Amino acid sequence: MAPLYYWKQFKAFLKTLSLQRQVMENLIIARARQGALQRRMEERRLRLKEEAKRSFSSSSSLTPEEQEQKILYATILEYERDHDWPKQWKANLKKNPHNLSVVSGLISYIFSHPEHPIMKLLKRLQYRIYNQLYPIVSKVPESPSTSTCRGRNMKSSQSIHCMQSVQENNKINRQKLRHCLSVASLPITEDYNANTCAKEQTQTGQSTKADKLVVSMGEQDSSFEDLEQFLTQFECLSASLPDMSNPAVDPLIHKLEEGVLQAHLRSIVKEIHNSIDRLLSLCILSFEPLNMTASKDQCLTSIEEAFFPPIWPLLLALFRKVYGHRELAFEESVRLYRNAKPGDVGVASKLCPSETAPGSCPYESAVQELRLISKDCCPQKKLECIVRTLRLICECAEEYRTSHEPATLHSSAAIGADDLLPILSYVALKSDLPQLVSECAALEEFIHEGYLIGEEGYCLTSMQSAVTYVESLHKRGALK
Repeated sequence: MAPLYYWKQFKAFLKTLSLQRQVMENLIIARARQGALQRRMEERRLRLKEEAKRSFSSSSSLTPEEQEQKILYATILEYERDHDWPKQWKANLKKNPHNLSVVSGLISYIFSHPEHPIMKLLKRLQYRIYNQLYPIVSKVPESPSTSTCRGRNMKSSQSIHCMQSVQENNKINRQKLRHCLSVASLPITEDYNANTCAKEQTQTGQSTKADKLVVSMGEQDSSFEDLEQFLTQFECLSASLPDMSNPAVDPLIHKLEEGVLQAHLRSIVKEIHNSIDRLLSLCILSFEPLNMTASKDQCLTSIEEAFFPPIWPLLLALFRKVYGHRELAFEESVRLYRNAKPGDVGVASKLCPSETAPGSCPYESAVQELRLISKDCCPQKKLECIVRTLRLICECAEEYRTSHEPATLHSSAAIGADDLLPILSYVALKSDLPQLVSECAALEEFIHEGYLIGEEGYCLTSMQSAVTYVESLHKRGALK
């Protein structure tokens, strides 16, 4: 009896340790979400404070932005006097104040009219962001046929096709579209040989002209088809960060350049938030029934779906420059452990399939779903892709566990954090998608604050933890 008693006590002790570990992991995730939420809420509070301050300022001290907003509103009133459809939409909103499909339909209808002042403002703000992004993420090297790139290149961004819907809306033909997409796909760390550098120095005049063209485009009131002339001048795009494997590079200079890129990224993120807030304020000012919590959230979602597609490829390229060293670590881990099995990264044997079909891997449906994140160009849709990935993981895990044990033995169908994180790390590893590092960093900046404390925030934080683990694999030596 004594050995049996001690064995039961030991099993109870192990179960207690497992529960404590799960509680601690959940606590760490909750604290990370809380910190991100507090930061986002503080940023939003400061923006609203500035907006309120501007609202109560006297007419004699209007800022340029306030003056522009005032002129835009007057232009909207003039537009509504000459068109009937805004009045019809206002009446429809009053009849259906809680119908969110009416809200999304209204925003889509506004953005389908290029002559509407809100649509014109959207295009100007997009041009402004584009002009700030392009010079920092692009460069004019010599033709690839006459230059050779050395060093190890980061895998190109796989989200380039997110430009497609916008360019189709602007009636760019298929040949031009493929060209623009190929130009928008940026490598992360490339450096060129001495001949290339010398050639680049002789092209300073040409580069200056190109920069002037970028700036001038922001003043044009035309579609993104105007970018075609500029993009065709660049046969190859590369990152401007030096190759740190070259001992001739001064680490201090590299650190300063990283600091400049990070500062530029923070400035761009703030500019995007301010731009979206301006569009939202103008929509609510023009259509008062939108001034409700649910309607404002839906309006914000619709605005983001129209705002991000043209600028997302270059925005992601800037994130990838800033987080390039982490992406390289992720890619190195994928290279070393491409054929790893779930158990090698800590997945419990009960959550692994008994056998897999030839050419497939465990949790393949979740892997395929995660790879789809590169096909979207709106933060909200990317976040939904991550949520679907975790749901598929839970479904697969339950299916695998049922195959090992009778379903009657399971007290709960859900898996805990101590089971979820190893599986998610395995899925991230199998996705072979280094840009996940930058994608997650961008999502943390642009998703709505309310999502950070719900299912979406939990999924995003879990994905960030899994990506960080994959980054560290190549430093751990052989997996167990």
